[in-house]
Amino acid sequence: MRADFMPPELAEDENSQDPHRIQRCAAEPDVLWCQHHCGIFRSVDNGARWQPVDAQPSSFGFAVAAHPQRGDTAWFVPAVKDERRLPVDGALCVTRTQDGGAHFEALREGLPQQDCHDLVYRHGLDVAASDPRRLLMGSTTGHLWASGDGGESWRLVAGHLPPIYGLRFG
Repeated sequence: MRADFMPPELAEDENSQDPHRIQRCAAEPDVLWCQHHCGIFRSVDNGARWQPVDAQPSSFGFAVAAHPQRGDTAWFVPAVKDERRLPVDGALCVTRTQDGGAHFEALREGLPQQDCHDLVYRHGLDVAASDPRRLLMGSTTGHLWASGDGGESWRLVAGHLPPIYGLRFG
């Protein structure tokens, strides 16, 4: 990994990194996904080496959910880095890769697409181990969304809750 905010001689030092969240694929335990302060990274050798992954509309964010059975699939929630920490262009989306990070889809159906201030923290996105089509996402503004189709579409389960810092399937 690379910490672009550090002096060049410390940027790749393992003690200088800022991983926001690391998730392991249960069925392929050598595959790890990391949402880092400086982007998205993937490892296929249990963290010995990390490869940067470029995602649009942003590689910055806090949350990552790894597919429990397919190491090439993961979900992220992009945001604007540092300056504002809001969804890109005020439109909330979840990005998904199904090919190890070569391509990403922006999944937006059912999510607010204008004037959105929802940020998803590190533990605010989860995928059900028993059914990876089921995802939950909670935001700093107290909105809770659910997806039953792998993130293709989302529905608001509850709004106006306190900030959601973390959630898990039971």
